[in-house]
Amino acid sequence: MKNRHVIKNVLPGSIAEELEIEAGDVLLAINDTKIEDIFDYQFLVQDEYIEVLVQKPDGEEWLLEIDKDPDEDLGIEFENGLMDEYRHCHNKCIFCFIDQMPKGMRETLYFKDDDSRLSFLQGNYVTLTNMSDNDIDRIIRYHMSPINISFQTMNPQLRCKMLNNRFAGEALKKVDKLFEAGITMNGQIVLCKGVNDGEELEFSIREMTKYLPCLESVSVVPVGLSKYREGLYPLEPFTKEDACRVIDMIERWQKEIYPKYGLHFIHASDEWYILAGREMPEEERYDGYLQLENGVGMVRLLWNEFFGEVSKLERETTEQQRLKESGSLSLVTGKLAYPYIKKMADKMGELYPGLEIMVYAIRNDFFGENITVSGLLTGQDIQAQLQGQKLGTRLLLPENVLRSGERVFLDDLTVEDLEKALQVKIDIVKSNGYGFVNAILNK
Repeated sequence: MKNRHVIKNVLPGSIAEELEIEAGDVLLAINDTKIEDIFDYQFLVQDEYIEVLVQKPDGEEWLLEIDKDPDEDLGIEFENGLMDEYRHCHNKCIFCFIDQMPKGMRETLYFKDDDSRLSFLQGNYVTLTNMSDNDIDRIIRYHMSPINISFQTMNPQLRCKMLNNRFAGEALKKVDKLFEAGITMNGQIVLCKGVNDGEELEFSIREMTKYLPCLESVSVVPVGLSKYREGLYPLEPFTKEDACRVIDMIERWQKEIYPKYGLHFIHASDEWYILAGREMPEEERYDGYLQLENGVGMVRLLWNEFFGEVSKLERETTEQQRLKESGSLSLVTGKLAYPYIKKMADKMGELYPGLEIMVYAIRNDFFGENITVSGLLTGQDIQAQLQGQKLGTRLLLPENVLRSGERVFLDDLTVEDLEKALQVKIDIVKSNGYGFVNAILNK
């Protein structure tokens, strides 16, 4: 049944536990209002006095009157975290990576979401084409923010072409309503060579600045191109010269915007700087890393955290203590981050001369060599390319190669499968500088 909100868990010491709400109970209403999804729930439970109607497994209904602190949570977790069905994307974007995946992978990898609620909860980006006027009104009424929007272009006709949706250009008008209501937004442009770059990118940036400061950041990321593009829109990878032009345009706009708004606003992802062979921007230019999940500033943040931790070790440990550390271990990374990971490993080797650290850049044979990020590496590629290599007593893998919260790779190989195949203990490294140092020192 749609909107049947079954309670999965009740947190210990919570209001719900005190009132004897249990796993398996069903939430029917709050303040005599039926709950559509998680936003209704979160909005309604903010009041100091609420009436909660739950149904027990035997069909008995309990009406519970609750006095609590403002914004205090009830301590309930639901079987469906969204409390509603996930909304599927109906666009056929020319750059969609899901369309570029081989057949035979697990079903969940092929699901395309385009759900504004996931934008708020998980940071997902939405195209606005799946949103009704009622959805926009709810965002405004509940003041959900930030909302993350996949702009791609501000040219309505070109947006229709890129998303393969004749309503995609019209959907941009919804941004006007969000802006007028003061909703905080972040944006994204997936740049496709010869499509929305060059003069089109210049136009899009100019148009998006009209939404400042509500639209507080926009990332520009290069399209990811796998080897499975037969029958899809013909797209080419960017060159070093292309990357230089993109960076020059973005940095010119940053210099113009920052004095007016105190925001750099438009950001090039790390891939552009690596492709161009340029130094990453200083930390201040990332405006607090608003676009970190889009690969904007990940290298700079990792770099700063790592060298901050190294400086601390240099101050707080003696040379004699560091000489006691010994052993042999190996690291895995994608080709994109390899130069930075190698320098970090070399620095640790200088600081701890007894440590032997091997770093391996894994080529992405599964998706194709144009895919260079570690987050899209598969277990089978790691296994094939490390077979017979010197690995030491431990192999360190970045956590982003695994399914969130699990020990499974994209191709369903497990960490245990890889350990058995390579005959080496595997440790998972957290994606920050502190985690990198601690993993190498086995702490």
